[in-house]
Amino acid sequence: MAATLPLKISTLGRDDPVVRRIGLGDLRDALKEGAADFWAIPTHLFFLSLVYPIVGLVLARLVFGFDVLPLLFPLTAGFALVGPFAALGLYELSRRREAGLDTSWKHAFEVFRSPSFPAIVSLGLMLLLIFFVWISVANSIYVAAFGYAPAASIPDFIDQILSTEAGWWMITVGNLVGFLFAFLVLSISVVSFPLLLDRHVSPIVAILTSVRAVALNPVTMAAWGLIVAALLAIGSIPCLIGLAIVMPILGHATWHLYRRVVVP
Repeated sequence: MAATLPLKISTLGRDDPVVRRIGLGDLRDALKEGAADFWAIPTHLFFLSLVYPIVGLVLARLVFGFDVLPLLFPLTAGFALVGPFAALGLYELSRRREAGLDTSWKHAFEVFRSPSFPAIVSLGLMLLLIFFVWISVANSIYVAAFGYAPAASIPDFIDQILSTEAGWWMITVGNLVGFLFAFLVLSISVVSFPLLLDRHVSPIVAILTSVRAVALNPVTMAAWGLIVAALLAIGSIPCLIGLAIVMPILGHATWHLYRRVVVP
């Protein structure tokens, strides 16, 4: 269970959210509760999460159709950057189940009536901006390594990446830069969207609360980021279809993680 040691920040008002220390056991419990939510209302979650594999497959088709094969991985990986915003409906269903309310799929759209919806949209737009910046940077890294010539085919592209010095340079730099983007998004969004859904606060307060949660729990939050990345990778292997299970579980688990990090 979460420890009861709140982090006091003098620059925040007395009524602003207080964060507390959590441990690896809290991550395990949050995942278990997220899985329980998924199995309790699987029909609704399938309806909500179906968008993930569909969008992933559409992105893949766009890549193959427009000769931007090198951006396939950045597009797929970068889609996780907007995942916290896309999972709003899952947070709402977990909140309602926690409160003993009806969890039919139509209630996932209650987020549109939230007093904090303008703040939610503004934070979502920020994540979208980060996503597009990431894609632009990833493309620049590829161009720096191989120039503007498009990859001839998937086998040629893979051989180019794995058997050349430029390819290994691109892998190293791309992963390092991708880590920085992932860390940025984790820091500003790990609890901000559930907080905005749960309370009527400003985007700045939500972001600062999320940053304080990461600062107070650096090891635990780093482990959470690794868990998310690993599960997304596993879910992406069978043509992204596994994301229909992985994404809703992670979405629900994020809500329960928020409950452990932020003092009610």
